Amino acid sequence: MSRVVAVTGSASGIGAATAALLRERGDRVIGVDRAGAGVDVVADLSTAPGRAEAVAAVTDLTGGVLDGLVTCAGLSRAGAPQVSVNYFGTTEVVDGLRPALAASSAPRVALVGSISAIQPHDAALVDACLAGDEPAALVLAEAALTDGRSHEIYSSTKAALSRWLRRVSVTADFAGAGIALNAIAPGVVLTPMTAELVSDPQWRQVMDRAVPMPLNGYASPETIAYALAWLLSAENSHMAGQVVYVDGGAEALARP
Repeated sequence: MSRVVAVTGSASGIGAATAALLRERGDRVIGVDRAGAGVDVVADLSTAPGRAEAVAAVTDLTGGVLDGLVTCAGLSRAGAPQVSVNYFGTTEVVDGLRPALAASSAPRVALVGSISAIQPHDAALVDACLAGDEPAALVLAEAALTDGRSHEIYSSTKAALSRWLRRVSVTADFAGAGIALNAIAPGVVLTPMTAELVSDPQWRQVMDRAVPMPLNGYASPETIAYALAWLLSAENSHMAGQVVYVDGGAEALARP
């Protein structure tokens, strides 16, 4: 059954792989990104106006009926923009497209989380995100940059996203409307964002210690795309608020 699916971050990495897989399966994909091949909606999800523009454009292109949404847009470079894109660029787009999803007969949302959500993070930053206070969250992220905790910004955005998922997935707005909202949490994925780190022997050792992946090592974007595609499927009728770790066993080692 052909479905209409929007994919944020569709120009590269996991987003591009997911968009390609869904198109191969016969789905109509609406790509959302700042630029690039296969992008139907050009939008900057680091800003509130950009998020609103993305929501309006996707809603218009779908005629107000959206079967699936995958949120792959994200930043790995440490800095305050990670907060704006990784957390607010995800949650506000999901919320904004909720009416179009509710109009589908089998609506599904798949977020891209991360194994980093279970790693050390800034509790105050997570709380600011969950409170919807983007200005405060940005201030806290800048503070983390200046006092040597830049690595906590990314993990904080993913921890906040995981908690937001658990909070809203079972509400009347989502579960009550038949919208299955879940997430995939990858380990290390071989994308343009990780290419520089993987190619550096020292950084590779750091990653291997932080995210040990005994089952088949680093993942390809396509590996994550297959998992996301299942969460989007009409057959996935009863999963809500779940974070599925596609990480080669890293989460099992971290939390045995």
